[in-house]
Parts: sequence; structure tokens; C-alpha cells
Amino acid sequence: QAQLVESGGGLVQPGGSLRLSCAASGRILSINMMRWYRQAPGKERELVARIINGGATNYGDSVKGRFTISRDNAKNTVYLQMNSLKPEDTAVYYCNADLMTLGSIIYVTYWGQGTQVTVAS
Repeated sequence: QAQLVESGGGLVQPGGSLRLSCAASGRILSINMMRWYRQAPGKERELVARIINGGATNYGDSVKGRFTISRDNAKNTVYLQMNSLKPEDTAVYYCNADLMTLGSIIYVTYWGQGTQVTVAS
């Protein structure tokens, strides 16, 4: 019924910036909360940031002040602007969103396929 596709990952030097995008497509009626998670090798997946439909945001302690989540409801897209990147930010970043699709009366959580972010000199 729907899918999430991330883009924007890559290799960046410490102190650099990257912008991730995640576009939702399909027979979407409504999108509630959208989130970014990340998972580093050997570690559990952790919540990086989340944003509700009205725009309120929350961030993980490790990224506060450096990362900014935003969304464009007209494009069904969520962004993650990552500044002052550190080697410990290296991980696969996953988009996650609560979608209501055509024919449904509930929100279902969808995941993207992930995009690799590597911070190294």
C-alpha cells in the first residue's frame, strides 16, 4: 500500500554535514508521526529524532543541537539535517512513519530500507 524511500547518505568528514530525505509514496491518506532511527554495527537501533504532523519535534540526547528534523507535508517527505558530524554518528539511518492508507481506518508503521552514513577522515 505504501513505501518509504530514504536518500542522501554517504561518506563525510568529521565536522561536515549531510541531509537525509525520506519520501513516502503509495495510496496515502494521512501521515502522523515521522521518525529517524539509526543503527551502528553491534549496537541496538536508537531513535534519533521524531516530528508529529503539527511540527513538534524531539531529539535523542546525542544529536541535540546538531541535527534538525523537518517535514514537507505536501511532499510526504521528512528530512534530517545533520551538522557537526562525528565518527560516532556512523550508522545506517532508517526512516519510519505512521501512515494511513486508502481503505484503512488505522495508522500502520512503515520502515524505509535504510541509508548508510559514514563519518571518517
